Amino acid sequence: MATVSTYLNFQGQTEEALAFYAKAFGTQVTDLHRFSDMPAMGTGELPAEEKNLVMHAELPILGGHTLMATDMLRSMGQEVRIGNNTTLCLEPGSREEADRLYAALSEGGSEGQPMGDMPWGAYWGVTLDRYGIRWMINQQSA
Repeated sequence: MATVSTYLNFQGQTEEALAFYAKAFGTQVTDLHRFSDMPAMGTGELPAEEKNLVMHAELPILGGHTLMATDMLRSMGQEVRIGNNTTLCLEPGSREEADRLYAALSEGGSEGQPMGDMPWGAYWGVTLDRYGIRWMINQQSA
């Protein structure tokens, strides 16, 4: 089933922020992975202070909506700023729909990571559209 969620980027505060949101919504984090949990993705060895940061976490809130979050890595030149701190995450039902959405949203846009197979088993990409809105496409293999 196709879904839409909101992806939040933090600079080392993901766990703290999600604990705050969990309390506000009366729910709990349902999924949490640290950078140290993932195989190296061509990035080399992370500094010790970044290994325990959150690579991906999920927190259900209202009406079936999920907040997802990650910590950005300074060692990779990532800095949280307006324009990259919130992303709409689309999870289409097929690779073809993922490619179609990525192409449509990328038109006239800037920045991005082209669609590709990821170590966590998804077909994934991200783009900043012409209006400054970030879109993540995450198609999970069936």
